[in-house]
Amino acid sequence: MGAGHNHGGPRPAGPGTAGAAYRGRLLAALAIAVILLVSQAVGAVLTGSLALLADAGHVAGDVIGVGMALLAIHVANRPGDERRTFGLARAEILAALLNCLLLLGVGGYILVEAVDRLRHPTEVPGGATVAFGVVGLALNGLSMALLMRGQRESLNVRGAFLEVAADALGSLAVIVAALVIVVTGWERADSIASLLIAVLIVPRTVKLAREALDVLLEAAPRNVDLGEVRAHILGVPGVADLHDLHVWTITSGMPVLSAHVVVDRETLESAGHDRILRDLHRCLGRHFEVEHCTFQLEPHGHAARERGLCH
Repeated sequence: MGAGHNHGGPRPAGPGTAGAAYRGRLLAALAIAVILLVSQAVGAVLTGSLALLADAGHVAGDVIGVGMALLAIHVANRPGDERRTFGLARAEILAALLNCLLLLGVGGYILVEAVDRLRHPTEVPGGATVAFGVVGLALNGLSMALLMRGQRESLNVRGAFLEVAADALGSLAVIVAALVIVVTGWERADSIASLLIAVLIVPRTVKLAREALDVLLEAAPRNVDLGEVRAHILGVPGVADLHDLHVWTITSGMPVLSAHVVVDRETLESAGHDRILRDLHRCLGRHFEVEHCTFQLEPHGHAARERGLCH
């Protein structure tokens, strides 16, 4: 006895994913990143600063990462079809995961180069390096402001935001190291700044990767307590029990729930499916951010018979 609000057809075209609302801001961040890449690359060549080169490498990662985020949003918001009923919504999650791999690769490269420079320090003109660092910090700050709101709603946008945030910290490290060189002449400050950039990249990147993997592995969303969901469903009048309760995420901003709900036969006959389903959806809509739900309403004993048929 199946019934429910199941959105059974293919997902329609439209804004769909959480990242789609921030397409324009991502485009602006991409343009800023390209300008910054040219600036930092020129600065690295002119000054010989490893910290600036590390920053330029990281900005190159920004360009690729934000570009992937935009491509993923375009792909993810294409309509579903009979074979892929949710479309390619998870393209955004894959982009976030690829961003993580890219960040870790950049961090590893910077780490190796910094260790080598510590052993063999290179002369770096501090004044010019400070100037390029200030330009980088200003442009990264602008990009962060553009993506700040979207990173709370979309893992894909958060991946791009973390790229920019890590680069802003890198620019700050470049400025501090260059000032140390200007004041004290200690060339190894540039390598220390590069090591700091590499270390700052890793923790947030690992956290984002775990969140993306949770989505791909269909773990319950972090903001949804299954115990509370179960309690609220059992609190709906006429509901006696439930089983096969699942909550997972298709992509950021698109949580999905399914459950087999056991209802008293008398309630089913007197109230009907429509009222019970309406009560279930009203309950979940009021207390949880899960709008895409599928319920199977069944009387006592149906689950045992269902398992017997399956065997």
